[in-house]
Amino acid sequence: MCLICQRIEWIKAGENPYFVKELETGYVVIGDHQYFKGYTLFLAKEHVTELHHMETSVKLRFLEEMSLVQEAVAKTFKAEKMNIELLGNGDAHAHWHLFPRRSGDMKGHGLNGRGPVWWVPWEEMAAEAYQVKSRELEQMIKALSDELEKHLA
Repeated sequence: MCLICQRIEWIKAGENPYFVKELETGYVVIGDHQYFKGYTLFLAKEHVTELHHMETSVKLRFLEEMSLVQEAVAKTFKAEKMNIELLGNGDAHAHWHLFPRRSGDMKGHGLNGRGPVWWVPWEEMAAEAYQVKSRELEQMIKALSDELEKHLA
């Protein structure tokens, strides 16, 4: 079973502490690490490796929902800019990475602190110092869930 499918099974079993909300085509979860405060993922319900493997109607809805999620993330976590990526090289299951960006959030990692999130070494981004703690996680989940409700209404 792929890692994303495993995390979805944890959501279904009520055992994924990062779970925010189920949408029609996917699940919204807070990222395990918060180097970029508000880092969120949107996991496709369907196990596909590429967007073009989805039925057209599902794919269009998945893209639409991702857009709603990224707007809610931007507002909830006061992003100046959003970075959105669907990679799948490590975990071959369609899922979006949604990174709220702010001025100076990459000092020391790029030209004047600007650049793609992946310029930050993975070991640093996922370091224990950036692991979200339970109380903070609960607050993030509630804030994002409330904002998503506004966008889905």
